[in-house]
Amino acid sequence: MVACKQNVKEAWSTVDTQLKRRYDLIPNLVESVKGYAKHEKETLNAVISARANAMTMTGVDKSASENVLSGALKSVFALSESYPELKANANFVELQQELSDTETRAFFRAPLFLLSLIFSQQ
Repeated sequence: MVACKQNVKEAWSTVDTQLKRRYDLIPNLVESVKGYAKHEKETLNAVISARANAMTMTGVDKSASENVLSGALKSVFALSESYPELKANANFVELQQELSDTETRAFFRAPLFLLSLIFSQQ
């Protein structure tokens, strides 16, 4: 039983690490967009707010807040279609790729956490 609980903690830790990395990348992304899309303040504020909310949530609320954050990030990425100079900015492109890679790592580690959780409850 103790080993199962430890497996759950370790599995969650890998997902949580990726989420924290995501949170760390977001302010840099917002800053790189600010210079190009000054009148998109509402979109940027939505990302900042969603990030702050996701960082404080736990349990079931965490999942919902992560979904809101993902939606807000999609809005920022969509801005690059309206601002070709932003789309060409190497820093923005690199941050966008890092966020995408981080989300992919978190996505692929989540099933391990869920399986560990299920087995620990049996």
